[in-house]
Amino acid sequence: MIEDDNIKDQHNTNANELNDICDECKKTDESVTQNLILTGFKICKSCRVSKTIFPI
Repeated sequence: MIEDDNIKDQHNTNANELNDICDECKKTDESVTQNLILTGFKICKSCRVSKTIFPI
């Protein structure tokens, strides 16, 4: 019973991370999930290019 609750909580946490909202600009973009899988950061394509050109 406790294990079932833990699995449900973990599933909700994972679903919240894949919400396609960029951590930098707060815009919704499909590339956020792709960058999260590739790099581990929740940033959109535009913010990723900005961070590459101007790494601050």
